[in-house]
Amino acid sequence: MPKYYEDKEEDGRACSGVREDLRQCLLESPCVLQENKSPKQCLREGHCRSLQVTFFACKRSMLDARARFRGRKGY
Repeated sequence: MPKYYEDKEEDGRACSGVREDLRQCLLESPCVLQENKSPKQCLREGHCRSLQVTFFACKRSMLDARARFRGRKGY
């Protein structure tokens, strides 16, 4: 699922890989392209659910004290 490219600029924020993939998934979904809805509306309707759950787990792991030993979830 991750779409990393060599020539992309490095994003120093946490969970940036998952964030970029979620963004691309929403922008390429038929909900946005064919129905002309906003990505926010499509996210609420349940499109790209697996990436949304992964992004939430990554952000939640930043607050978890065990993440110091286990590392952040996601990619």
